[in-house]
Amino acid sequence: MVLVTSGTPSKFLAWNVAQTLKAEYLNTEIKHFPDGETYIRFLGDVTKEDVIVIQSLALKPNDYLIELFLMLDALKDLKAKRVVTVLPYFAYARQDERFKPGEAISLKTVSRLIEAAGSDYIYTIDSHRHRVVDQDELTTVPLHDLSAMEELAKYMNSKHTLHNLAVIGPDSEAGAWAKIAADALSVDYDALVKKRHDAETVEIQPRELNLKGRDVLIVDDIISTGNTIIKAIDVLKKNGAKDVYVACTHPLLVLNALVRIYEAGALDVVGTDTVPSGISHVSVAPVIVDALKKLK
Repeated sequence: MVLVTSGTPSKFLAWNVAQTLKAEYLNTEIKHFPDGETYIRFLGDVTKEDVIVIQSLALKPNDYLIELFLMLDALKDLKAKRVVTVLPYFAYARQDERFKPGEAISLKTVSRLIEAAGSDYIYTIDSHRHRVVDQDELTTVPLHDLSAMEELAKYMNSKHTLHNLAVIGPDSEAGAWAKIAADALSVDYDALVKKRHDAETVEIQPRELNLKGRDVLIVDDIISTGNTIIKAIDVLKKNGAKDVYVACTHPLLVLNALVRIYEAGALDVVGTDTVPSGISHVSVAPVIVDALKKLK
């Protein structure tokens, strides 16, 4: 039997995954003591069962990491057969190298702690770890990064009539996501890059494509403050783009980001349910289920 469980942030997503997999949803009792400590209890028997833990780490990463560590360690102690960790949003991934002397590399630290707590497999979705290519640098257990870009692209294409579409990454690091989304729709893709004219003048422009009169779909992994997307919309409009749409996997949307993106000229903004929000119209449940079905 396969069991699917979750902590506080991902219960509905975990329920959807369990229903699609025809697995049993394992509920958890989670509460907090007056001193702030977390209590977790599984409301079912996990002995000799495969257990999938779905735990997004967005917005309250420290609280949700403690929940995750307690769940993973308890499952191992309760003699679960295999423990699979699915992190729809992987917090601390952006600190993937030491930018200044003395900094903690939080991506490596958190990855190792998840493994040490008892995870046998780790899945992430569009994780923001651009400089770490080899997963062996992070863990000794299998780590797979999935993508929601195809689902996002198909959703936008079904919702809107898009003319001569181009998919654009707002910076060079988002080019890989732009390619996935573009391939799903069989259209062109590009990424915005900085072109330095002299010591003081830097221009941001598309790397290759002429966007004059074309509709554009901007795709990125995370929208946090929205500053990157707003700058991208401005650049695309100045390069002649017609209608601009925006899609992201992780809609953190802090500091009034969504309103500011619409004010900048986006006609529609959509995200997934890795971070539940008002624009989370695309579920990553199918992406998770497809990957888990391949796990032997």
